[in-house]
Amino acid sequence: MKSKYQFATLLCVSALTLGLSACSDNQAPNHQQSGENASGTLNKIKQSGTIVLGYRDSSIPFSYIADNPNQPVGYAHDLQLKVVEAVKQKLNLPDLKIRYNLVTSQNRIPLVSNGTVDLECGSTTNNKERQQQVDFSVGFFEVGSRLLTATDSGIKDFSDLKGKKLVTTAGTTSERYIRQHEKELGIGEIISAKDHAESFLMLQSGRAAAFMMDDILLAGEKSKAKNPEQWQIVGTAPINEIYGCMLRKGDTKFKQVVDDAIKATYSSGEINNMYKKWFQSPIPPKNINLNFAMSDDLKSLISNPHDRDQ
Repeated sequence: MKSKYQFATLLCVSALTLGLSACSDNQAPNHQQSGENASGTLNKIKQSGTIVLGYRDSSIPFSYIADNPNQPVGYAHDLQLKVVEAVKQKLNLPDLKIRYNLVTSQNRIPLVSNGTVDLECGSTTNNKERQQQVDFSVGFFEVGSRLLTATDSGIKDFSDLKGKKLVTTAGTTSERYIRQHEKELGIGEIISAKDHAESFLMLQSGRAAAFMMDDILLAGEKSKAKNPEQWQIVGTAPINEIYGCMLRKGDTKFKQVVDDAIKATYSSGEINNMYKKWFQSPIPPKNINLNFAMSDDLKSLISNPHDRDQ
């Protein structure tokens, strides 16, 4: 009886040990994955020695290609480079490499969400819908959606679009807004172009009477025109929005590094020089000065940075 009892006890202990091992084996990957999710981007960067930055090719003056086809420039791009310097210090990687990945209005969110791009600072609006897919840094610009049109078009506001063709850029909040109000405004046709440059081309070629987009981006496109004085930005902005840098959702450690780097440019006053460089000085490729004064809303955002959509 005693030997049977000892044998049964041994079986129970063995089963319990195996059970605990099995539980441990099943749970360990989940625990490890959770840790990776918490600091995934920083781990990825440290292991590869490279950070992947998303950039736009025509979001003047935020992120665009000017003279060198392999080197983006712009206000938002300069902020990205501040983040890169912060990452170098955080990970002790003085030789950290940068790889640039072109993004568009349509693919920028998926490329950040799936890990192809580590950070995207361009002209991306922070809103609740996008917050379901990605996280945003503290804001770095405030804009209003308005209209770019010829000075002799007779268009002064959105109410003048009745029966006319309007172009906007696909995948933007401007496109979403205008399609929701298409019937209300009586717009003849809405054309969705692949990027801001194509939108402006359609306007210049007469295929559209007006181009709806964020006011500062319209100013950037206008600056590229052969005769900028032939174009005007008009209308009362129906929506006002905040730009932020995009990163993978839930990556709190990387977000902290990004936010701290941007806030440091605010608190040091360096942001004022960056603003003057891109909005109140001649910029490439045509050395046009946008003469875009800093708004009171942006001044408030710089004084009290936040990552809210409004």
